[in-house]
Amino acid sequence: MKTYFNFEKLTYIWRGCLIGLAAGVVTAAFRYLIGQAVTFVQALFQIVKQGQFLLLIPIAVGLIIIGVIVGVLLRQQPAISGSGIPQVEAQLEDELAYNWWAVLWRKFVGGVLAIGPGLGLGREGPSIQLGAAAGQGLAQAYGAKGADRRIMIAAGAAGGLSAAFNAPMAGTMFVLEEIYHTFSYPVWITSLTSAVAANFVALYVFGLQPVLHLNYQASLPISQYWQLAVLGIVLGLLGRFYQVCLLNQGKFFRYFKKLPRSFHGLIPLLTVIPLGLWHPEWLGGGNGIVLSFNTPQFSIRILVLLFIVRFIFSMLSYGSGLPGGIFLPILSLGAIIGATYGAVMVHLGLLAPVYWYNLVIFAMAGYFAAIGKAPFTAVLLITEMVGSLQHLMPLAFLCLIAYVSNDMLNGQPIYTALKDRLRVAQLVGNGHLDEIQVPVLEIPGASAFQVHSLDWPSESLLISIQRGERRVIPHGNTIIRPGDILILLVPNGQVGHYKALITTRLGRLYEKIARDTTSNDT
Repeated sequence: MKTYFNFEKLTYIWRGCLIGLAAGVVTAAFRYLIGQAVTFVQALFQIVKQGQFLLLIPIAVGLIIIGVIVGVLLRQQPAISGSGIPQVEAQLEDELAYNWWAVLWRKFVGGVLAIGPGLGLGREGPSIQLGAAAGQGLAQAYGAKGADRRIMIAAGAAGGLSAAFNAPMAGTMFVLEEIYHTFSYPVWITSLTSAVAANFVALYVFGLQPVLHLNYQASLPISQYWQLAVLGIVLGLLGRFYQVCLLNQGKFFRYFKKLPRSFHGLIPLLTVIPLGLWHPEWLGGGNGIVLSFNTPQFSIRILVLLFIVRFIFSMLSYGSGLPGGIFLPILSLGAIIGATYGAVMVHLGLLAPVYWYNLVIFAMAGYFAAIGKAPFTAVLLITEMVGSLQHLMPLAFLCLIAYVSNDMLNGQPIYTALKDRLRVAQLVGNGHLDEIQVPVLEIPGASAFQVHSLDWPSESLLISIQRGERRVIPHGNTIIRPGDILILLVPNGQVGHYKALITTRLGRLYEKIARDTTSNDT
């Protein structure tokens, strides 16, 4: 008998609703506790600044206790370290497996304790991992396997970001663009449903006010779009600088070898004290800083100082390995860059003060687009967080310029780069791989080539290229030159075999390049 009803998609919608409600409840509670904690800490430092300096003793003791507790949680479950987004990506690619409940409760407790004291960390990355863990738990309850299980985990991640920022469309797009890398309808319909359901929970708890509501007084005229081009280039350059610093911040913590890695969080936690005494309003992930721009701030000196302090504080906080994200810190740094650029243009008489707000808003999206290499998510996220549809065209234009500027400097998507680091750390930590160094010799016929041009052995992993005194983090289009030293991971006990194998394949590649060059000349 012919049926006129198709219930196939209802299964995805039903699952998405359940996942979104679970992710929304967990994330809303997480967001609420962090907000209350940051407000409490800022108020404490305001009291101290009024002369109650004895309060510094319990504050210092409390921060040390927090560092120890979070350190113990990290030792028990290393997967709760950092933002959690690289872990979710690795999980969806079957490169990482963990118990959802063990991660969920430890990430929740560790995240509140780490972010609550006012560190330069965001709630959104942990919210994504919390939502993904909730999705994984429901997948286990359903007995879902394979693709169905991955879809439910991805939908949980979308719900987590949606509830963290009141941004269901951006939550869905982030999963499709950055985490799952596919737009198939089971993925997007489950993720969108989860994001909408999670956002309902967040709206019920926190109200309808956009998270980063900023004044938007007038649309930027077309004659001023050259400002966006210049600002986009600045954001691309500073975005690449951010990527390089973040991926190399481990070098700083090597100076604290005597302190176990799990307890490196004590270092940024104690830096909360001097910053809180100086400017308590500068503590936290950056939400308050962005909202403070509703009052025009044209002091270039203060804005530059704010950027430097927040940049260093963010690097120190994230580099320690504490549970916390970089999403909100990136947005706040972008807002500061936009405010600084706008203040310079206002002082030079090249920009009317009414358009200063526009650049603050646009720069948040541009900076994230440059660093995360996810321009669609950037545009949707800022649109939803600011609560205005009037700036889609300038947002898209600025994000494109910032993205291309960063890409020309060989910038990688930051979460992909962090996931690759996570994979390397896991393999080395498990003792499955050895590190080898293969020099690219200056021999007759040697020439530069791109990483993807070499036939790499299937069980080897190129992790970096030593070029003089600096290391280059490679991707497919990175140029390898004679004189470079290739640093790879290979299976245990086969160092000699892989060195010989790669050297042989380098010789074959040189021969091929020489033949192609001769053929083209002919």
